[in-house]
Amino acid sequence: MTLGIATVSLSGTLEEKLRAAAAAGFDGVEIFENDLIASPLSPRAVRAMMDDLGLACLLYQPFRDFEGMPGAMRQQAMDRAEAKFDLMGELGADRILVCSNCSPHALGERNRIVADLRELGERAARRGIIVGYEALAWGRHVFDHRDAWSIVEQVDHPAIGIILDSFHSLSRGIPSDSIRAIPGDKIAFVQLADAPRLDMDLLYWSRHYRNFPGQGGLPVDDYVAEIRKTGYAGPLSLEIFNDRFRGWSADLIAADGLRSLRHVEDAAGRLLGRPSAVPPPPAQVRPEFVEFAVSPDDESALEAMFRSLGFARTGRHRSKAVTRWQAGSVNLVINAEPAGFGHSFQVTHGPSICALGLVVSDRNAVAARAAHLGISQVGDEEAPGNLAVPALRGIGGSLVYLVGESDVAAMWADEFAPTGEAPDPRPLTVDHLAAVVRIEEYLSWQLYWRSLFGLQQSAQADVIDPSGLVLSQPLQSSDGALRLTLNASDAAGTLSSRFVEHNFGGGYQHVALVAPDLMDRTKALRQSGADLLAINGNYYADLAARFGLSAEDTARLADAHMLYDRDEQGDYRQLYSRAFRKRFFFEFVERQRYQGYGAPNAGVRLAAQERFRTDDALIDL
Repeated sequence: MTLGIATVSLSGTLEEKLRAAAAAGFDGVEIFENDLIASPLSPRAVRAMMDDLGLACLLYQPFRDFEGMPGAMRQQAMDRAEAKFDLMGELGADRILVCSNCSPHALGERNRIVADLRELGERAARRGIIVGYEALAWGRHVFDHRDAWSIVEQVDHPAIGIILDSFHSLSRGIPSDSIRAIPGDKIAFVQLADAPRLDMDLLYWSRHYRNFPGQGGLPVDDYVAEIRKTGYAGPLSLEIFNDRFRGWSADLIAADGLRSLRHVEDAAGRLLGRPSAVPPPPAQVRPEFVEFAVSPDDESALEAMFRSLGFARTGRHRSKAVTRWQAGSVNLVINAEPAGFGHSFQVTHGPSICALGLVVSDRNAVAARAAHLGISQVGDEEAPGNLAVPALRGIGGSLVYLVGESDVAAMWADEFAPTGEAPDPRPLTVDHLAAVVRIEEYLSWQLYWRSLFGLQQSAQADVIDPSGLVLSQPLQSSDGALRLTLNASDAAGTLSSRFVEHNFGGGYQHVALVAPDLMDRTKALRQSGADLLAINGNYYADLAARFGLSAEDTARLADAHMLYDRDEQGDYRQLYSRAFRKRFFFEFVERQRYQGYGAPNAGVRLAAQERFRTDDALIDL
C-alpha cells in the first residue's frame, strides 16, 4: 500500500519537508497549501524536486469554504477551484481535498450542497482530477463522515469521492463500522492521525494535539481495518497538526511517521486475520537483566551499593571485566570493561544503565519486525559481544538485547563463571524501569515500544516537580511482565531535564523491584547499610488523614521512609534508594492488586531528591 505524509506534519521549509519525507522512505506527500504559498519554488520546481526525490504528489489540500455559498460567493468558489486545478496540473497532483464548509455564510440546504459538488465534479473530470469531500469535525453543516458519504452518494459523480480522516471521525466518537456502508472505490483518500484523549474544543484539539498512530489513545487500528474491509487500495497518509512537531527535527518526525504507518497497517491486517510477511509483536516479553556501565574507579562503589541492596555477585565473565549480580529472579550486570560499547557509553554518559536484556520467544522474529519498523540491529562493531545475543539501539543510545526463551540458561552458563556466592532466595522481580527522555523524543519512544513490543498505554500522569511539570507515560505488556515509564519535561530546572542535560541525552533513571513483605525487606536493607531516601514528616501527617491510617501504621511507614498509595483495587508501598553518583537509583515496591505506579507520591519523591541537589547543579535523582 502507498504510504504518504502531509507536508504540514513536518517542520521546516517545503524543501526540507520533502527531503525528510523522501529520506524516511515515504512513497509520496500531500502538499499543504500554506507550505506551497510560503515556498520560493514555483509549482513546477516543486514537482521537479519531488520527481528527483522519488516522491509522488498524492493530494493537494485543503480547499476550504466551497459548498453551499450564497449568491456571487458561489461563482467565486468555482473560480477558486479552477485556479487550484491549474496549479495541481503544474504539481502533478490528481486529487484535491475539499473540506466541509466552516464559513458563517454557508447554507445548509442539502440540494444546494449536492448541486455544487456535482458541478465541481464536472469541472474536475475535464482535468482528470478526483475531488475528495471530507467532513471536518467542526464543519458548519457537515461534520460526520456518514453525512459526507450521504452527500457524495447523492452527487453520484465519478470524479467525486469521500476522504476519510481518523481524527475527524474518532474525535466525535463515530463508530468505525459505519465505514462499511462506503464502497472502497468511492473512498478518494485516507488520512490518519491519533491523539491523546482530551476534553476540549474539537478545533483546538485537532490543531495542537494530533500525533501519529501508536502515540495517542484513539482506536486508529480498528478504523483502518474497517477501511480495508471496503476494498480500498489507495494511499494511507498522515496529517498531523502538533505544536511540538513543528519545533522538532523533520527527519526524526518523518521516520516516526513511516514507522507508525507500517505499524498501523500491520495491526489492521491482523485484526482482519489476514496473513502478513511481518512477524507480530512478541506475545510475551520480560526483562532478564539490566546492565550498568561504569569505569574501573566506580566499580567497587557500585558493587557496595548492590550488596547493600541484597544482591550477590554470582558470576564473572570468562574474558571481560563484567560481573553478574543476583537477588531473587533479578539479574544485574556491571560492565567495567576498559574497551567496547560499555566503556564508550560510560565515557559519554557517566556511570549509567547502558543495556536491557529482554526475553522473547523468537528473537529473530523480533529483530525482523524491528527492521520492518526502521529499527536496525546493532552490528558487532558497535557492540562487540558483551553478550552473544542480538542487540537493537534503544533509549539514549543504550542497547536492547534480545534473548530467546530457550537461550537464557545457556547464555549465563557460557558467558559467566560461577563465583560460589549464593543469591538471596527471597522473591524479588523487576517491577518496572523508568526512563527520562528529551521532550522531542517523548512520543517517539512511546511509538518504539508500542509498535515493536506491543506494549499498551495507560493514562499519562502529570507529575509536579518543584521546578516544573514532568510528563510520565506508563507502558506495559499485556501480562504486566514488562513495565516502563517514560518521563520528559519542557522545564529546564526539573530533575528530569537536568538528568538529560548532565547525562548528554536520555536514559534509564531508575529500576523498580517488587518485593513481598516490603516492611521486613526494609529492615534488612537498613541492616546491610543501604542508603535510603528520607521522606519528610508532613507527608505522613497528610497520609494518615487521606487514608484513615492508624497511628501505628503511619508510624511504621514514617520510620521506614516508605511511601503509600491506595486505589480501588489495592495497596501500594514504595521505598527509594539514594542515587549512585547522581545518575540512577533503585525503588522497592509492594503491590497488593494495585496496578499503578504511585503517581500521587511522585512529587513527594522528587521534592525529597531535590533536597540533595548540590551547588554544582548536578542532581541526586
